[in-house]
Amino acid sequence: MEIRHAVITGCTGVVGVSLIQTLAAAGVEVTAVCRPGSPNAARIPRLRGVRVIFCALSDLGHLPERVGKPADVLFHFGWEGTYGAERDDVDAQNRNVAYTLDAVRAAAELGCRVFLGAGSQAECGRVEGKISPDTPCMPVTAYGAAKLAACHMGRVLCHRYGIRHNWLRILSVYGPYDKEYTMIMTGIRSLLAGERPRYTKGEQLWDYLYSEDAAQAFYRTARFGKEDGLYCLGSGNPRLLKEYIRAVRDAVDPALPIGLGELDYYPNQVMKLWADIRSLQEDTGFVPQYRFEEGIARTVQWARENPK
Repeated sequence: MEIRHAVITGCTGVVGVSLIQTLAAAGVEVTAVCRPGSPNAARIPRLRGVRVIFCALSDLGHLPERVGKPADVLFHFGWEGTYGAERDDVDAQNRNVAYTLDAVRAAAELGCRVFLGAGSQAECGRVEGKISPDTPCMPVTAYGAAKLAACHMGRVLCHRYGIRHNWLRILSVYGPYDKEYTMIMTGIRSLLAGERPRYTKGEQLWDYLYSEDAAQAFYRTARFGKEDGLYCLGSGNPRLLKEYIRAVRDAVDPALPIGLGELDYYPNQVMKLWADIRSLQEDTGFVPQYRFEEGIARTVQWARENPK
């Protein structure tokens, strides 16, 4: 499917910013939807064809009139309560489901042919090993349950409007504008400050994907995804967590010490988790382009240039 105009909610995060850049580079006109008063609006790349408008998630019913022109696809990243105790605020998470349905209705009014939502591994609950589109979902947080409900209910509503529904279940994405509390970004910030970050033994088998690769996956899914396609998003190439940690240290300064093995594992620590991306590759042609060492070098350079 050709994409001429895309609308993106929740566009100031690690994937959203990269997706704006990816779409603009492909000649797609982009309407980036920001929360009114958001301090992160400055992150949106001021590129040709990129327009910024302001609309709260609670006001998505008015989004079509603010966009003011037809669109081909709506990428929905907007979500409240993604960290800490908010992840188990059932009322707040339930509102996110309603916001997703409002986003689908807005997509229909805009004439979109595709609605593409950002899911999470949290939908599956505690899983050891490979997550595939067929992995049974038993979420253990309100956040995971709400993401799962938003996926299914959004699909039902898309069917009603004749819109193709796609959902990408994200594992672990890193890159510029990553949240400051993630393991990758806290490690980078600590090392740049000359501190000695502490970790577990790092024996977990994990799957990290660079943000530019994630953006390509969303773009290619919008263009080539199958009807009701649900895909898992990662590199598909898991590595030991201690290898990632050492690569982060080496990208900052190989001589710096790190405290591997100085922290205990969390209770019920998941030790193996990676994405089965075969259906994503088969349907869309997606292939990750960045090795972790390449992506982390770019991320560290960005962090140097953008101190907290």
